[in-house]
Amino acid sequence: MQRQDIRNVAIIAHVDHGKTTLVDAMLRQSHVFRENERVAERVMDSNDLERERGITILSKNTAVMYNGTKINIVDTPGHADFGGEVERILNMVDGVVLLVDAFEGPMPQTKYVLRKALEQNLKPIVVINKIDRPDQRVEEVEGEIIDLFIELDASDEQLDFPVIYASARAGIAKLSMDDSSDSVEPLFQTLLDYIPAPEGDMEAPLQIMVTTLDYDDYVGKIAIGRIVRGFVRYGQPVAIMNGDQVRQDKIGRLYTYNGLARVETNDAKMGDIVAITGFKDINIGETITDPEHPEALPSINIDEPTLSMVFSVNDSPFAGQDGEYVTSRHLRARLLKEVQTNVAMKVEETDSADAFKVSGRGELHLSILIEMMRREGYELQVGKPMVIMKMINGQKCEPLERLNVDVPQEFMGTVMESLGPRKAELISMNELSGYLRMEFIIPARGLIGFRSEFLTNTKGNGVMYHVFHGYAPFKGEIPMRTRGALVAVEPGETTAYGLGNIEERGTLFLGPNESVYEGQVVGENARDTDMDVNPCKKKHVSNMRASGSDDTIRLTPPRQFTLEEALEWINDDETVEVTPHAIRIRKRILSQQARYKAAKKKQQ
Repeated sequence: MQRQDIRNVAIIAHVDHGKTTLVDAMLRQSHVFRENERVAERVMDSNDLERERGITILSKNTAVMYNGTKINIVDTPGHADFGGEVERILNMVDGVVLLVDAFEGPMPQTKYVLRKALEQNLKPIVVINKIDRPDQRVEEVEGEIIDLFIELDASDEQLDFPVIYASARAGIAKLSMDDSSDSVEPLFQTLLDYIPAPEGDMEAPLQIMVTTLDYDDYVGKIAIGRIVRGFVRYGQPVAIMNGDQVRQDKIGRLYTYNGLARVETNDAKMGDIVAITGFKDINIGETITDPEHPEALPSINIDEPTLSMVFSVNDSPFAGQDGEYVTSRHLRARLLKEVQTNVAMKVEETDSADAFKVSGRGELHLSILIEMMRREGYELQVGKPMVIMKMINGQKCEPLERLNVDVPQEFMGTVMESLGPRKAELISMNELSGYLRMEFIIPARGLIGFRSEFLTNTKGNGVMYHVFHGYAPFKGEIPMRTRGALVAVEPGETTAYGLGNIEERGTLFLGPNESVYEGQVVGENARDTDMDVNPCKKKHVSNMRASGSDDTIRLTPPRQFTLEEALEWINDDETVEVTPHAIRIRKRILSQQARYKAAKKKQQ
């Protein structure tokens, strides 16, 4: 039985191809906002970090009404590190809108998400966005999209997809480039005509698959999922199934979506996407079902983590000065809370009560968590990212990534040169207008620290994306950072005099009048060994000179690290100290004497 008054659709796109802007246009034109309401741009990116980075991290749900039909739109993340989110979201919908940039064409992440959608037999609609770009190449991009579908073994029915030409920023969509249009109505109409209505039995016992969880300080966990069959009412007793395990519970409050808001309702039926509160405990992948006829839905497979880091309590001399949450109890509770809603992440205990091993889908996945934690007032230390190895048929295997780089032709040599030692294999090279697009297969280890080197090599003109490719036998050692660290030998405040002496030895990470402690890394040595330095050295008064009479010391501005750059830069014997207001790099062993002893012991 079909339900014609509803459609469920997900939007798939690469980072920055305009998916959230397109949803904005659909919301505005379906009159979700009042005429006089001021609306932030990219309303779907509601998280501060998402607005800053211009990427979607968590999937969000919204709904618009068009000609009496409710269209539930699910926004999916466009980055490979959040692939765990994508796979679950696709279980809630019957079709997908594939959004592609009219200049860039389909990108690796688009391929990753589209493959998942086609595997689940979802019907695609292609939207070519940014057709008002002066450098658009719509015809070529259309050809690339067809090639991509063929490469992904799309069925004949899936290959017969409609194409919409749009400019999300201008709020227009049309069925051919020659049409004139001043709204996104053609897109709405295509969604109704082409995306199948939800099918299922309204009278059968209830089944809801929990695909995402939200968390609220007042009501606890909020389960979000689609009603696969049957109907659900406020206060109804239900069974929650995880495999063969069954536990009894009851529905608290029930919400559906309207625009960006959750709207409380008394009942909902097959095909609706609902949010439910009131459960004692609920997890992603569990089935909410009828207590008299408990029947579980098949569970969801999620890609395994490929990268791990050790998060530990901040034990530096500056611990507790900045943050609100500094103990291992706080750290543990926050990480366990994250795992409940972030399924592609794992948290394991270590030998130390103050440290936890956190595994995720990539550097971005983990650094977003760290960034969120520091904004919430946590202090912590993070070790060097380590790739997770696997034993396959008795052989040690490592994760590989498919890396795409777009670079101006003059930088091709330097990029190839820096990828060589990282064990990358070139598999294709195409020429775009003025740019080269190169595709490599590279061990995930080889990508650690590559982004900052790549941006330096291409003078900021290169673009790189990567996506998980598979596992392959270990390819041998990869040389990492070639330069040593400049390490402070005493605590105090940095002086221009002290830093002036150090600057000749390498690059500084700090300016004058900043507090440092023994063991903190204050710069990068020009040589490959670590050097102990004193940035707090003062110029002493003597009977020959006054303390300030000499020449003014001119310092080069220090190198400022973002969180990702700091994580890429560190070696095994270093950690990144993260607090709400600072990111510092330090040695694991702070004392100079203790480091010497440890190094001697290692040599024996």
